[in-house]
Amino acid sequence: MTILVTGAYGFLGKFVCKKLKEEGYTDIIQLGGSKNSLSLDLTKSDNVKHIFKTYEPDSILHLAARVGGIGANKKSPGRFFYDNMAMGLNLVEQARKQKCDKFVLIGTVCSYPKFTPVPFKEEDIWDGYPEETNAPYGIAKKALMEMLQAYRKEYGLNGIALIPVNMYGPGDNFNPESSHVIPALILKIQEAINNKDSSVVAWGTGEASREFLYVEDCAEAIVQGLKLYNSPEPLNIGTNSEIKIKDLIEMLCDIMGYDGKIIFDDSKPDGQPRRCLNVERAFSNLNWKAKTTLEVGLQKTINWFRTN
Repeated sequence: MTILVTGAYGFLGKFVCKKLKEEGYTDIIQLGGSKNSLSLDLTKSDNVKHIFKTYEPDSILHLAARVGGIGANKKSPGRFFYDNMAMGLNLVEQARKQKCDKFVLIGTVCSYPKFTPVPFKEEDIWDGYPEETNAPYGIAKKALMEMLQAYRKEYGLNGIALIPVNMYGPGDNFNPESSHVIPALILKIQEAINNKDSSVVAWGTGEASREFLYVEDCAEAIVQGLKLYNSPEPLNIGTNSEIKIKDLIEMLCDIMGYDGKIIFDDSKPDGQPRRCLNVERAFSNLNWKAKTTLEVGLQKTINWFRTN
C-alpha cells in the first residue's frame, strides 16, 4: 500500500510516520516541510492533482492543518478557515477521482459545540455552535467530516474521521505567537526561571478545563484507525481525563522547579469552558488506549524543550 501523509514533517506527522514504519509500511509519501521537495501548497488544486497523478496513493492520512492557540485563531480566523477547508476539499476530491482505498481525516475537538455535555460524545458534535475564538477552524474541519460522509454515500469513498483532543509532547510548537496551552506555559515558566521573575501571567481565569493527549499515543491511534476502522461515524481520540488550567500550571511549576506567583489575566479569554472526550468508541474499535500519564508526558516534553 502506498500511503500519502500530509503534514508529515509537522509535530504529529513525524510520530505518525515513525509509527507507520514500525508497523512495516514502507511505501510512504511524506508531504510537507522544508526537508522534503514535496512542500507544495495543498490549497492549490493543481498541486494536489500533480501529487496524486505522480504517486497514485492508495490511502491518505491528512494531518496537515493550519493550527494554533486562542491568540492565533483570533488573529487570523479567515486564514484558519480557508486553508483548512481548501486543503481538505482538494485532497478528498482527488482521492475520489483516483478511487483511493481510504481517506483518514484528522479532525479537531474545536468542532464540538461550546457547551457540549461532558464527556463529549461523537453524536453531540452537530448539536450547537463551536466556541467563538476557534469556530472558523472547527467548522472547517467539521465540514470536511460531512464531505466524507457525502462522498461515502455517493461515490463509495472509504473516508473516516478521527477527532483527537489537545496534543502535546516533544517537538511541540513553542512559538509564543501560535503555540497551544502546554508549550506556551512551559515557555513562560522557563523564561521566569531564567530571568528570576517572581510571577508568571497566564491567560484567562484558570478555571477552564482541558484534556491532553501525548503525541505518541495519538500517532498510535491514527495508525490503528488506518488499519482497523472503516465506519462513517467519527471517533474521539483522547484519555477521558480533564484538568483545570490552574491545576495544570501548578503541575508544571512543580516539575520545572518554579515557586513564583501565578497571576491570571481574566481580560483574556478562557476558550471553551470544559473539554473531555468520551473515548469508548475508540477503545472498542481500535483496540487502543492512551498509555502515557499527564505527569510522565509533561516531564518528557519539558526535558525535550530544555535540551533543544
